[in-house]
Amino acid sequence: MSETSDSPASAPEAALPADSKLTTTKQRWAREGKFLTGKATRPESARLPPGQHLVRDWPVLDLGMQPRLPLDRWRLDVTGAVEQPLSWDWETFRAQKQTQETTDIHCVTTWSRYDNRWEGLATRDLLDLVMPKPEASHVMLHSYDGYTTNLTLEDFGAEAALIVHSWEGQPLTTEHGGPARLVVPHLYFWKSAKWLKQIEFRTADQRGFWEQRGYHNHADPWTEQRYSDEE
Repeated sequence: MSETSDSPASAPEAALPADSKLTTTKQRWAREGKFLTGKATRPESARLPPGQHLVRDWPVLDLGMQPRLPLDRWRLDVTGAVEQPLSWDWETFRAQKQTQETTDIHCVTTWSRYDNRWEGLATRDLLDLVMPKPEASHVMLHSYDGYTTNLTLEDFGAEAALIVHSWEGQPLTTEHGGPARLVVPHLYFWKSAKWLKQIEFRTADQRGFWEQRGYHNHADPWTEQRYSDEE
């Protein structure tokens, strides 16, 4: 759930408006436990997680900024606790093995969308290329708008997780995180960082933007991990 301004790809990351109306509202939701039903299901028994409702469109949620990134200036850096750090331009990224997946979206704001057709680089294939060091345990995702979110290495490399450039057979639009974003379908969608700029492999966990503001560190939709249970 990140998004940003029209700064070029070569510009430094923007400073996110930590006191924006959306941020303030969502921090209040976390304090109040808004949308929580107290139910739990598993994807093996129920496709729609508790507290969710289906939509046919794809709602746009952002923090008021959407970076316009020319493809000839876009880069993806893979850094940190890996044997083979990478820095790819767009052509190199697109030259990697391509994978197609059809998965659902579950947003913490209670909407879900079924059967989204994606194309991109499987995170498992990226792991094979960069070879995380034995001590690597987490990943921090950095976006061109300054947004961050954290994942365990296991969640990052989960089945069907992709760094996508296309949705429904078309290039991913700016409003939805293009040119490239992460998609981790088994977690709430704020973990699927838009406008992906850097993937940092870490030996310890560090909370990202929403995780620092009252949202759950893991974000499993089927157990309603919307908000942190820590004081």
